[in-house]
Amino acid sequence: MLIAGPCVVESREVMTRTASALKEMCAGLDLPLIFKSSYEKDNRTSADAFRGPGLERGLGELAHVKGTFEIPVLSDVHRTGDVVLAAVVLDMLQVPAFLCRQTSLLEAVAVSTRPINVKKGQFMSPEAMAGAVDKLYRSGGPRTRVLLTERGSSFGHDRVICDVTAIPRLQSLGCPVAIDAGHAASERRLIPTLARAGVAAGADALFVECHPNPDDALCDGDRMLDLDQMRDMLPGVVALARKLRDDQESGL
Repeated sequence: MLIAGPCVVESREVMTRTASALKEMCAGLDLPLIFKSSYEKDNRTSADAFRGPGLERGLGELAHVKGTFEIPVLSDVHRTGDVVLAAVVLDMLQVPAFLCRQTSLLEAVAVSTRPINVKKGQFMSPEAMAGAVDKLYRSGGPRTRVLLTERGSSFGHDRVICDVTAIPRLQSLGCPVAIDAGHAASERRLIPTLARAGVAAGADALFVECHPNPDDALCDGDRMLDLDQMRDMLPGVVALARKLRDDQESGL
């Protein structure tokens, strides 16, 4: 599965261009797609950074993408008070990495009955995510569906390293796992390398943010691929994933 889209909800043109291109790419590869874009980014380093259009307008843009292109949509949810409205539009709710231990938020998204993607905090070991998973299942019950996303670990100031052994370690908690190749790579040119490494390590999904022109993006442009780069990368990644699955099924 691919989770992809602009980091944050931008103009209608950016959203529709990206969604249209991603749907075409994934249809050609028979690859399930979830369109990701955040209606709000509440954890920016600078007070001057673009945070997104907010809950109502942002969900409106995501609803437009969902209805126009008939694809499921996902966004970060930062506050318990957003969950009810967000769950009306979103097909999957995402808990940001910095909030992966926030009990009240985990409880709220679990009760929503939507599938949940929890991004592993840069400050957490894979095994420590067992607490977040337990909180979700206790609150949402046996029907709760959880995806965990590996996005690297902090090693000093502004230095994130991705150890792909985190993928099978997270899977041992009983959840499928995505590799966030953009945030873990930290540089655009390294995203395809880390995407292939994550898939080779057995990731169940690939999380990559993208944009028609990342250099003009309003948020995290250096961690997004442009649409041509995404189009060039995906066939090899999908082929690698399918070869790995075929080998596993054959007992190799």
